[in-house]
Amino acid sequence: MNRALRRTIAGSAAGALGSAALVLTLGHPLLSIVFGVTVGIAYALSFGPVRGAYVDNLMAGAALGMPWWGLINIILVPLSHSRAPQWDVDQMRAQVPALVGWVVYGSVTGVLVQAFTDLFHEILGPEPPAIDTATLPKKHIVILGGGFAGMQTATSLEDEFHTNPGVSFSLISETNALLFTPMLAEVAGSNLEPSHISTPLRSSLHRTQFTRASVASVDLERRRVILAADPIDMTGSDSAQPDPGETHEIPYDHLVFALGSVSNYLGMADLEKYSFDFKSLLDAIRIRNHVIEMFEKADREAEPVRRRALLTFVIAGGGFAGVELAGALNDFAHGILADYPRLSPDDLSVILVHSHDTILPELSESLGRYALQRMRERGVIFRLKVRLVDAKPGKVILSDGEIAAETLVWTAGVAPSPVVKALDLPKNKRGALTVDATLAIPGHDGLWALGDCAAVFDAKSTKAVPPTAQFALREAAVLAKNIRAQIEGRPLKPFHFNSLGSLCVIGHQTACAELSVPFSRHLAMHFSGLLAWAMWRFIYLAKLPGLEQKIRVLTDWTVELFFPPDIVQTIDLRTD
Repeated sequence: MNRALRRTIAGSAAGALGSAALVLTLGHPLLSIVFGVTVGIAYALSFGPVRGAYVDNLMAGAALGMPWWGLINIILVPLSHSRAPQWDVDQMRAQVPALVGWVVYGSVTGVLVQAFTDLFHEILGPEPPAIDTATLPKKHIVILGGGFAGMQTATSLEDEFHTNPGVSFSLISETNALLFTPMLAEVAGSNLEPSHISTPLRSSLHRTQFTRASVASVDLERRRVILAADPIDMTGSDSAQPDPGETHEIPYDHLVFALGSVSNYLGMADLEKYSFDFKSLLDAIRIRNHVIEMFEKADREAEPVRRRALLTFVIAGGGFAGVELAGALNDFAHGILADYPRLSPDDLSVILVHSHDTILPELSESLGRYALQRMRERGVIFRLKVRLVDAKPGKVILSDGEIAAETLVWTAGVAPSPVVKALDLPKNKRGALTVDATLAIPGHDGLWALGDCAAVFDAKSTKAVPPTAQFALREAAVLAKNIRAQIEGRPLKPFHFNSLGSLCVIGHQTACAELSVPFSRHLAMHFSGLLAWAMWRFIYLAKLPGLEQKIRVLTDWTVELFFPPDIVQTIDLRTD
């Protein structure tokens, strides 16, 4: 138990007991207890404990009762009744009984604070010594990555070191905003404006120095982060080249890897070349605009086979990202058919390819079957127990055949950042950084990792932690506390967190939800349909950072209820 908590408990208990003397003074039991507890806490926090100093505390408490009597009874109570303070002799003489009550209260409180302090000393041992932050060495903490893990680490560090100006922070990210990825599919489906699910990092962080840049490498021996040179363009063309003479290094005392993950194409170069990624805000914008472009081309295509290929959209991967995107694109595509009267619904196909026999492995099998059935009812085509093996222009090649399609989105595999891959640090089989229970990288002082780029295990269950936002946020809070503990020479805390559950939108006003039962690691409540969809929107709207973003998203959702999807292209794909 830390010093402040011990003193707060001692002061509140002593003040509550001593407030019996104030009941006659103030004439209001509840008000007397509130004043008594407040003053008791202030007294306990103001004076350092000295064992057995009962006489000193009795005298100090009695002496402090006099100014409180003057402040409360002589000044504040009369003012609260619209009267002038009672300064004259007769008025003050009438308050002598109240003075006695305050002196008795102060004496009793002082003695009881000493008694509780001595009791805590016997049970819990001596108080931890106060840390003089001025004597601590200056430290610089660098965070790589501006996703959920990186931003929350920076925010938590600011909270942990708000009284220690000797510790500084830097956050390096390729983008200048936190992307709220749970709503990314709604951007691709034209339900939300892209900027409405992004929160600027610069305005969200207060003490953290933000740098928008790509990390080229990390020099572990010199403890330096080397940033990639910015491309320079003197002509305005697209052939900008990096400036070979410009380098930028950032030194660090503690380095936090929160770089997230990138798409893993499993070594298939053509697949990477001919498919859309679905990781960033720009990816979602490109997918939306590409879908509109396919409708525009199909509208003027006379050949039926070619028209069907243009309106066939293939999504690889049956996890959360793939299922939510398939549901959003299916709603979007069917919603804009009314704007293209020459196109038939029979020409439109949204196909989800998944290597297992059920989708949504993150949820229970029953919810996976429910999602499969409802999405099929809405027109989504599933190719299950099939692998995507290659891609060519206008063709998707599967393990059991081919699909003529001009659109392929890959959501089936991820891998840690290339920066992590290049580091000479311990990693697991999938290339994620190995960390111990405290999120530190073993054998490398001052190196930490969390989120998608780390192999994190729960300290209690010893099971691998899923790379989701809810776990990344809790990892960040623990990591920040552990960095502070290491700097201050205190024991580190192992990471433990029980999942709150998972939610997934599968199409128009339909979702699946699996929420954990409190105090149980094995029981969960299942919801589906409209109720789960409403829960999804309510929960994620509450989690979306920033009041402005919440209002904008809520406005978008309201407009969506009354108007058809927007088909304005924000990117000209003929020149992109």
